[in-house]
Amino acid sequence: MDELIFRLRRVVEKTKRKRGSKYSPILDQFIEGKHDLVEVEVENRDANYMRHQLARLIEERGLEDRVKASAVAGVLYLEKV
Repeated sequence: MDELIFRLRRVVEKTKRKRGSKYSPILDQFIEGKHDLVEVEVENRDANYMRHQLARLIEERGLEDRVKASAVAGVLYLEKV
């Protein structure tokens, strides 16, 4: 039987999983762009749903003081604040 080679290392906490979002490119492009206010259209997605997803992403990245997502009358907006 072959010898099993392994090692154990002490850790203080588990590595946190970095989750990517399929909506990250929207936020990235807006932040890198020159416009302070844009209307965002996402095919087959409701404006309020997208507002929620982008707001969550903004919060996860700690960008609340720089970017705001809002939906008014079924239209999604991103705004630099």
